[in-house]
Amino acid sequence: MSRWYLALCTAGLLAFSSFVPAQEDDWDDWGEDDAWSETSEPTWTGFVEVAAGSRWQEDDAVGRYATLGELRARLERTWTFDGALANNRLDLRLDALGDAVVDDLDASVRELAWGFSTGRWDWRTGRQVLTWGTGDLLFLNDLFPKGWVSFFIGRDDEYLKVPSDAVRLTGYFDAVNLDIVAIPSFTPDEWLTGERLSFYSPAAGGIVAPEPPLSAHDPSMSVANTEWALRAFRNVQGNELALYGYSGFYHQPSPTGPNGALEYAEMRALGASWRRPLGPGLFNAEVSRYDSTDDPDGTDPAIPNDQYRFLLGYEWEAARNFNVAFQYYVEWTLNHDALLANSPWPEDEVDERRTWLTNRLTWRTRQERVTWSLFTFWSPTDNDHYLRPQVTWRMNDTWQLAAGGNLFGGRHPNTFFAQFEDDSNVYARLRFNY
Repeated sequence: MSRWYLALCTAGLLAFSSFVPAQEDDWDDWGEDDAWSETSEPTWTGFVEVAAGSRWQEDDAVGRYATLGELRARLERTWTFDGALANNRLDLRLDALGDAVVDDLDASVRELAWGFSTGRWDWRTGRQVLTWGTGDLLFLNDLFPKGWVSFFIGRDDEYLKVPSDAVRLTGYFDAVNLDIVAIPSFTPDEWLTGERLSFYSPAAGGIVAPEPPLSAHDPSMSVANTEWALRAFRNVQGNELALYGYSGFYHQPSPTGPNGALEYAEMRALGASWRRPLGPGLFNAEVSRYDSTDDPDGTDPAIPNDQYRFLLGYEWEAARNFNVAFQYYVEWTLNHDALLANSPWPEDEVDERRTWLTNRLTWRTRQERVTWSLFTFWSPTDNDHYLRPQVTWRMNDTWQLAAGGNLFGGRHPNTFFAQFEDDSNVYARLRFNY
């Protein structure tokens, strides 16, 4: 697919949207449906979306400009039932996708979950999106799978969260509330395989896009390989406090199998978070300790070392309809000297303490129909950055247009964000909701 084709698609989206009249609608109800709201008369809803995106420049490793070129259709419905169980409901979300960039047709179940209540417990079982924690696009204790490729090419932010086949219990008690999650079928991150985006390879000493794309061996479905996640949470005089635990696997693979085959290393994590109003805004803090159970001494460079991760954040409305948010994030890699001593490429290993600073600016105009946003990542230790500008226009109850970019850069191509510099792209999405 040529860049001219994508440019025409993007121009066509913009031109088409200009003929759709804006209406004076109430936008308070725009957004995701409350996952637990009752509907007396279930109806089919969803959307159809066309999206196009292109790199700024040619990527020699991938060999094409196109990053996004797809037609997506969503179909969803919620059923509620009367019976012995309270709050008995079934949620269904189906996606169908035609992807011109990788020449593929796909259908997937984004959600198929049954929920009900028994006493103090809410149950939810089946395919569902799981999330918790306080970070904004930074995930310390949220160790559920993520769609990083979708995020980097400009799909809707919904697709950053990958669904899991899980059982989730939420219990409400006087002393503390509990979330218990069991995931018997492992779901990895949507990670970089070289099919759509290039990345840095220490072995090659440069940017690569392997052909055929990389693949990894998932842990088998068994009791021993079940992932477990726990959250204990409570609100104490306006302070939202939570403790977290996780036992399972890293969701991005490492070359730990025979002959360097990619597999998912085991890990455990413990963490905590705190969020409360402070001054004119909202403050949050989060910490997590990752234990790499397959390499506790940090002597195997193929397996991630133990880490502490720290986060401080603050957000407030700086002016009418203008919000500002900042975050300070630290990854502290333990046994760092052992990592450098055993690594075949010590110059490519991360700093012992890697830091990121993030900033989110959000401005709503035209009676909040148009939203301008900019999210930035900057690493003082890696000397690299990632910028996410986007403008979203909600034209009326059915039509929405979004356009933006994913802009990467840095001083050294072996750092996390700088490795994607040739993948920098712009995109546009036009959605019809029904």
